[in-house]
Amino acid sequence: MVPEIAGSLPIADSDAQKKIVNRLRRAQGQLGALIATVETGAGCRDVVHQLAAVSKALDRAGFLVISEAMKECLINPDAEGSPQSEEIEKLFLSLA
Repeated sequence: MVPEIAGSLPIADSDAQKKIVNRLRRAQGQLGALIATVETGAGCRDVVHQLAAVSKALDRAGFLVISEAMKECLINPDAEGSPQSEEIEKLFLSLA
């Protein structure tokens, strides 16, 4: 199964796909650590550090997805299903 960006546009670049999946797996691991941190009654500082790590990993994955959409838009602007610049801008701003 190929992840999708900007509607129905698949992430065609396998290197980019691997990077995105790795970032998401990192975020998944950090989220597990965050849950464990909260369950053990850790202090505020530890919880906030874990929250920041999860958030950063998710943001980086999102920006990689949008970056791939921008590349595809530039390379194949007239391709069916290719994202429009307005759509990419909206997606980017939703992460900012």
